[in-house]
Amino acid sequence: MASSGFNAQQIILLLAVAASLLTVTQAATVVVGGSENWRYGYNYTEWAANIAPFYFQDTLVFKYDNKTAHSVYMLPNLWSYSQCDFSKAKLLANPSQGEGDGFQFVLNQWRVFYFASGEGNDCKDGLMKLVVVPWPRF
Repeated sequence: MASSGFNAQQIILLLAVAASLLTVTQAATVVVGGSENWRYGYNYTEWAANIAPFYFQDTLVFKYDNKTAHSVYMLPNLWSYSQCDFSKAKLLANPSQGEGDGFQFVLNQWRVFYFASGEGNDCKDGLMKLVVVPWPRF
C-alpha cells in the first residue's frame, strides 16, 4: 500500500520554498535619472527601461536645482502624457522642492504613473517625462 504522506526531504523542500516566498524584499529608493537627476534634455524613457522593474513601495526621488526651474506633475493618462497636457495634471513638487534630498514619491498603487515637468518646454522639447508601472514583490 502506497503512503500518502510526505517524507522528510519533501517537508524540508516545502519549508524552504515557503520561507523563500515569505521573504520580503526591501523597497528601493531610486533617484530619477540616476546621477543625471531630473534635468532638461535627458531621455527618461530610456533610463526607465534600463533601470526597471519598479516595485510597490519603491520611492522615486526627483532631484533638481531650483535655479533650473523644473517641477514634477502627475499626469492623469497617456494622452496627457504624450501631448504634455497639464490641464488636468496634479502638481507634486514645485521648482523649489527638488533641491537637497529632492522630492520623494512612493509608488503605492498598482497603476501606470505618468510624471512630467510642467515648466517651459521641459516636457515637449526637454524629454522631462517618465512612465512608471510598479510591480508587486514576490
